[in-house]
Amino acid sequence: MLELQYELESKAAKWYATIDIASAFFSIPLAAECRAQFAFTWKGVQYTWNRLPQGWKHSPTICHGLIQAALEKGEAPEHLQYIDDIIVWGNTAGEVFEKGEKIIQILLKAGFAIKRSKVKGPAQEIQFLGVKWQDGRRQIPTEVINKITAMSPLTSKKETQAFLGAIGFWRMHIPEYSQIVSPLYLVTRKKNDFHWALNSSKPLPRSSRRSLMR
Repeated sequence: MLELQYELESKAAKWYATIDIASAFFSIPLAAECRAQFAFTWKGVQYTWNRLPQGWKHSPTICHGLIQAALEKGEAPEHLQYIDDIIVWGNTAGEVFEKGEKIIQILLKAGFAIKRSKVKGPAQEIQFLGVKWQDGRRQIPTEVINKITAMSPLTSKKETQAFLGAIGFWRMHIPEYSQIVSPLYLVTRKKNDFHWALNSSKPLPRSSRRSLMR
């Protein structure tokens, strides 16, 4: 996923559009000879999947590969794909709209369903794989920043671990991240008791969280 972000950033695009295939796994039929492998019993009745099941470890890889193959066969315009999420970009709204429509038609022809409500753009600001994109740059979405800065002061190891988990995904966007959060990792160690003294707030008081997330 990180490689996709780097590649998209290198495009320095002005306009974007995203396409999310509806129920992509269930658009992929299982071969009849394979269905017995996915049999299960519920309330005394045996069932089996006849579509690619969610939760199976190989489903994302198979789904990604089939969508990729369909797009290549249809000679889709330049795009980036992560399983069933697709993004196109360009310098004008018209260019992006045309690219998006061509990809949608290729996917429909291949048997995939598209919900128009899940097609976003063309827009100069858009979210793709949880990251906001604008002017060729990735940014932390505003709602994520607001959620983190609204968190109450930490009162336990469990809350500290939850906070670190919440911001860890965004570490690449936070300058000197390791240095900033190192005091928090110290208080989560098993051998250390949780003690939030006055000086403990200095590395990361509530007011600092917003500056950390800029």
